Amino acid sequence: MNIRPVPFDHPDAVKLNDEVQAEYHVRYGDGGDATPLDPADFRPPNGTYLIAYDEDGTPVATGGWRSRDENAEGNEAGDAELKRMYVIESMRGRGLARRILAALEDDARVAGRVRMVLETGDQQPEAVALYASTGYEPCTKFGYYREYESSICLAKTLQS
Repeated sequence: MNIRPVPFDHPDAVKLNDEVQAEYHVRYGDGGDATPLDPADFRPPNGTYLIAYDEDGTPVATGGWRSRDENAEGNEAGDAELKRMYVIESMRGRGLARRILAALEDDARVAGRVRMVLETGDQQPEAVALYASTGYEPCTKFGYYREYESSICLAKTLQS
């Protein structure tokens, strides 16, 4: 597996984003995640976006983080927000999400971010289980969906 940084608006990133949005629509029936994202959010040193490619060069998994500081949506100073974690269905169960998550955490840590935060939902039990198994704990709700009952917000300290 080859994991490498790409721009958020790279064609492979757009393709995988379209796939994850379709999956969100199936799970939640709301057309997908409406959180505003800008490709600039994922440009180093304020973020990064990763894609995992298989041996044939096919994009199979993705994820990114963006810098967030104290704001009206409930973020805290030094936050790195995890976005668009996704593994295509045929590649699930092989540890790809864990590898991307670890790489994103390392990158955010090096960039000086204090904690990684994420917002997921109650229709994504596999995601909740992944994050719980890697040290994420419930935190004060933040972000676009913070007022939704189905929203689950988690955090993990990156700096000791």
